[in-house]
Parts: sequence; C-alpha cells; structure tokens
Amino acid sequence: MQNWYGPGTPEECFKRTCSVLNLAVLLISSILVAAEFRFDWCERLVGNYLSSTNDARPENGAIWDAGRHMVSAMQSLDQLALDRERAGQTVRRADSFADLAAKLGPGEWANLDKDRFRELYLALPAYRRRRVVDPMRLVWLLNGGVTDRIFCEGRMGGIKIFFIDTRNRVVQQVDLDAQILGNNGSRSIIPGTLDNVPEFFGRIYPASLFFTAVSRLPGDMRSDLILDTQDLLSEKGLLERVGVGNAVQDGFIGLGFEFQHLGETCVVEVKAREWAVWQLMLMLKAEG
Repeated sequence: MQNWYGPGTPEECFKRTCSVLNLAVLLISSILVAAEFRFDWCERLVGNYLSSTNDARPENGAIWDAGRHMVSAMQSLDQLALDRERAGQTVRRADSFADLAAKLGPGEWANLDKDRFRELYLALPAYRRRRVVDPMRLVWLLNGGVTDRIFCEGRMGGIKIFFIDTRNRVVQQVDLDAQILGNNGSRSIIPGTLDNVPEFFGRIYPASLFFTAVSRLPGDMRSDLILDTQDLLSEKGLLERVGVGNAVQDGFIGLGFEFQHLGETCVVEVKAREWAVWQLMLMLKAEG
C-alpha cells in the first residue's frame, strides 16, 4: 500500500508537481503579476480603499496629541488646586483687608466665609467701615439669608469682594483700594507744620487752649471725640498746636496735632466725630 503523504518514486513526484491544480495556480499567479506590472491595479485598489476610508481615520499624531493634552490638562488642574489652597491660606492668615489685598495677587480668588469677613470688617475703624459696606446693609447680607457665599478676587492695587446668592447672582460688590486700606486707622502723618495744610487754615489753636476746651466737654463726649488715642500716644516730642479741619467726611472731621521732636516737625491727623467737634468749637470760641 503506497504512502499518501510522500511520493515513493521520482515518477510519482513529477506527476504530483505537474498536477492540474498546481499548474492552474501557477498560471493565475503569473497573470496577476504580469497585470500588476502592466496596469498597477494593486496600488490603485489600495489607494481607492484608503481614500474612501480617509474621513473615518484619525489625523496623523491625533492619538499622541490627545495623550499630551490630557497630561497638560491634569497638570493645569493640579496647579489650580494648589493656587486655590494657597489663596485659602492667605485668607485665613490675613490680619486685615489691607493684608489680604497685599497677599492676594491680581486675578487670584478665594472663598471668604461670612465669619471671616465679619472679623476683617470689625477690625476696621468705625469711620472706615461705612466706606466698605453700609453697616445696616451688611447686617442683612450676613444674617438675612441673602448671601450664599462670598468671593474675594485680587486686582492691581486692591481687592474685589462679591456677595453671591443661591442663584449664583452677585447681590453686592465691594471694591477696596489697598492704599486707602493701608491707612488702617484714623491716623496719617504729614511732614511739616499745620500752616502747610490748607484743611486747617484759620482753625489752628495752641495746644494748651485746645485741651482746656476739651476738658470742659462732658465726660462721655470727651471719650467719644477721638476713636483711638493710641495714634497720638505713640508719637514722641512736644505737642505745640492743634488744627481743626473744615470738611466733614462720613460723619468725621480731621484734627491735626503738630509735634516737634529732635528739630523736626510733623502733623499727625486723626479723625474725630463731627457732632463732638462742633461742641468743641463752641468751647474754643468761648475760650478764645
């Protein structure tokens, strides 16, 4: 019995090689190769296929770009989270609105909860608070259920504060200037004498006469005349004259105290309550 998987003789091997199937495959292959060299039909077929499916394929490098964009987006989110945390620490550590404005860069923003805003607001002098937000308006904003959250945003030379309601609408906007906030008290120092300050022209009195008139005021009026005498107590030197301003601002009038120390003269200007100053002026006229 002859083995089916291998020819036994050279004659059998020749018959299998020159079989009809093998010759047909060889002929067809030769025709296809010759036609390819003559008509380039294979390239044309592949080209037509690629052209018809071009819209469905991604652009060159699109997958790489997508991955690169994803990494960049993740880095941006991490940076935003770090900036937000740093801004939150700035709000928590700020001692005043002026300190907050100095530490919060332009375009940086942070949440400012109601209790923290209340602390910073009450740290301002009484005469300065009205220039930030009217006290009665602020009571309603903080305790009337109107405000859902408070944002603060740094800007060049100051900060902006936004009161947002539950519908994400701004119900109150406050724009604070750092230069004004930096004078966080009733005091400002002016080099020179009272004669150089137009505000006090015609209303300059010897210090002894001024304090004699002050001593004649009722006790509650004396204590309410100047908000904080620490600004005056911190100055060294001899107090020579006192000037009374002629302009009213937010219910306060400026008083200028002229000090001389080590051959130099300066004027320390503080704010005094308007109604107490008018009573004081009556006393000064009576003394004069």
